[in-house]
Amino acid sequence: MGTASYVLAGLVDGDAFHSACRGAGRTMSRHAAIRRIRGRDLRAQLALAGIEVRSPSDRGLAEEAPLAYKDVDEVVATCERAGLARRVARLRPLGVVKG
Repeated sequence: MGTASYVLAGLVDGDAFHSACRGAGRTMSRHAAIRRIRGRDLRAQLALAGIEVRSPSDRGLAEEAPLAYKDVDEVVATCERAGLARRVARLRPLGVVKG
């Protein structure tokens, strides 16, 4: 929610079915993220970055904090180096909606 998103095109037929990963993957559990990150602080950081946030819960926001995920730029670069996918577009977040 505070980092880029990518549109990738899968390149490999066979086992990969012309597909690529759909996310960076977590580096910490939701519970660990809640213990480490204050949703209120994250909301303020996102606002400073120009990202509009709509979430009824600071706890829910903390669960999905960017710190809880792998570096998406590294994940995409790895997919490209492995020949699994190519970048089509890099998207910058403008808003976050959490239910």
